[in-house]
Amino acid sequence: MVHQPPAGARDLLPLDVAQKHWIEDRLQQVYRRCGYHQIITSTIERLDTLMAGGAINRSTVLQLQAGTEEESLGLRPELTASIARTAVTRMAGVSYPQRLYYNANVFRRAKEGSYSGQQEFYQAGVELIGAGGLLADGEILLLLAECLFELGLSGWHLVLGEAGLTRSLLAPFPGKLQERIRQAIAHLDRVTLENLPLSDELKQQALMLFDLRGKPADVLQKVANLQLEPTGEEALNNLKSLIDLLEQGLPNLVGQTKLTSQITLDLSLIQTFNYYTGIVFEVVGQSDSGKHILAQGGRYDQLLSLYHPQGNSVPGIGFCLNIEELYQVLLTTGHLPQETPTSEWLVVAQTPAAFPAAFAYAHSLRQSKELVKVELDLGGRNPEEIREYARHRRIPKIAWVNESGSPTLETI
Repeated sequence: MVHQPPAGARDLLPLDVAQKHWIEDRLQQVYRRCGYHQIITSTIERLDTLMAGGAINRSTVLQLQAGTEEESLGLRPELTASIARTAVTRMAGVSYPQRLYYNANVFRRAKEGSYSGQQEFYQAGVELIGAGGLLADGEILLLLAECLFELGLSGWHLVLGEAGLTRSLLAPFPGKLQERIRQAIAHLDRVTLENLPLSDELKQQALMLFDLRGKPADVLQKVANLQLEPTGEEALNNLKSLIDLLEQGLPNLVGQTKLTSQITLDLSLIQTFNYYTGIVFEVVGQSDSGKHILAQGGRYDQLLSLYHPQGNSVPGIGFCLNIEELYQVLLTTGHLPQETPTSEWLVVAQTPAAFPAAFAYAHSLRQSKELVKVELDLGGRNPEEIREYARHRRIPKIAWVNESGSPTLETI
């Protein structure tokens, strides 16, 4: 049906675009203040690029008819893989760290039974390439908080986990059961955990992992009482240091609310994308329609080596903000524009012979150092119809131009 968009697609009308730009413009201001530069990568990627990190399920990718039988292509379902590929190939030899940001559309095949069937989404986010350690983690979390404050959002919570520490906590379980335990934890499936073929001791430990969420101090105390392998101890110490940094070093930099008061430490947090190696996090917001995942991210220190021509390891960390989810929460705040931007002037030729003079006058108005939006009346209406059009479009000024170019100005 030629009059309808394809399934899973939608059109953004002028007001939708104005609201989307309102969100993106404020996010870009934060990125730029922190020294981040915009990057635009290809919408189309090779499937082996998208799936190299083991993060993408092939069934979720919208695949394209490739030009050759050897090359399978797909629309990007997220941006990190594309930016990782670009950073270690096209940007080889640059100095680190590289601070990059993006505003882009991504595509994911709608899940069976999905209510909306939506397949195209918009994201804005950052990637900090070539920097590991505590300060880089702290920068990213601070940047994320500043983005949310810039949008005027409150009542959100940062759910923070540590992928390396969670993997260490899973190490005592039989290898063949680790993935089932991991999936049960990720999907909050206590019933599956209780019915796994485990000893009573291991079953209790599995259920304990399920409950490692809450105030950072409380969760860290519980984990400190466990026996951890050396990598787990290191991950735990790094997590403690990060919490201390957020508590002591950043409380007055992101507004009146302490960032740490909005953090829930959740060591059962396991992202869909398997390439995370350190901290993982998501931001949860609330609207009248329920909870929304506003942002997701984490550290991925092994991902870039998959794209590097020599397999060199380059650390990275980043996050994406989900524009549609932000929109749903912002609708309740009253911050979003409720009308499309208006023009300041409507220039009208009083007679057909005055058309050249009207064009010239409109051009002169547009040459102001500040952006001045000027519409040209295209004829076919009487003066009262022109005034009614200006009122309807909220245009405050009309310039009636005669053949000599002299305007008669009218305020509506």
